[in-house]
Amino acid sequence: MTNFGYTLMTEQSGPKELVGYAVGAEQAGFDFAVSSDHFFPWLEEMGHSGYAWAMLGAVAQATERMQLMTYVTCPTMRYHPVVIAQKAATLGLLSDNRFILGLGSGENLNEHVVGRGWPIASVRQDMLLEAIEIIKELHKGEQTTWVGEHFRADSAKIWDLPSEPVQIGAAVSGEASIDRFAPFADHLIAVEPDGDLVSSWNQVHANPASRKIGQIPICWGPDKDAAIQRAHELFRWFGGGWKVNADLPTPVAFDSASQFVRLEDVASSIACGPDLDELAESVKPFLEAGFTDVALVQVGDESQQEFLADVAPALLERLRRL
Repeated sequence: MTNFGYTLMTEQSGPKELVGYAVGAEQAGFDFAVSSDHFFPWLEEMGHSGYAWAMLGAVAQATERMQLMTYVTCPTMRYHPVVIAQKAATLGLLSDNRFILGLGSGENLNEHVVGRGWPIASVRQDMLLEAIEIIKELHKGEQTTWVGEHFRADSAKIWDLPSEPVQIGAAVSGEASIDRFAPFADHLIAVEPDGDLVSSWNQVHANPASRKIGQIPICWGPDKDAAIQRAHELFRWFGGGWKVNADLPTPVAFDSASQFVRLEDVASSIACGPDLDELAESVKPFLEAGFTDVALVQVGDESQQEFLADVAPALLERLRRL
């Protein structure tokens, strides 16, 4: 049975609002909530970018049942992996073992701010793999000294650990990244409904309980044209693809790169409007590809409360029937 999640999108809502939305998502029946972890919004129109980890700490106290997850955090530049190990362990404690640490190689948009430049993709993946190794070592609870190619840790130790090890999800995009990360991560993270990725992961990963976690934007609204307009205003950056999105440095760059994305382009890639059957059908490719978990992104801050209170329970019923 597929688990369905709700996305706490730090780029389009303020931190206090996101905590309230998390409570509403749990009440609506979502199985888990994922949080983006950004320094900038994708576009200036989105208007927010609070600190995800502080917000998740509040969400851990405000909710009781839902699993929580970063989707995803980059543990290589803006954060040192030692700090990520400490933060993840603390969230594991605060959430009573409901937290999954989702990790990825990051985007220039968020990581360039510390002034260390932006490495090529192969180096970013090398850094991510080493970071995962450090985090897993520290989560054993022992004092650790690490001298690697990209990171150093000097007599580091995590003093407060949850009763169960924090599970790790790794964002992958192809065969090469699966071969590298599947032996070290518990779960697969991907944003495309690619059945080949799932099959390859299952072949490499020995644990049948390993989850395949995807994410898809929708834009519910009572007026279809208005919903398409909102999706275009806030999510036209989505059409660039992840290879482009990983390298652009600022919201202004995303605005420039997406200036020729049309309303019809957005409407063809993001399900918009009031038809819940249409919204549910847009998720079907992930189910057919073998994903065990799918997180929905409801586009637009102003629609969240109405979506969670009045729409999400019925939409979840349709999704579970699929």
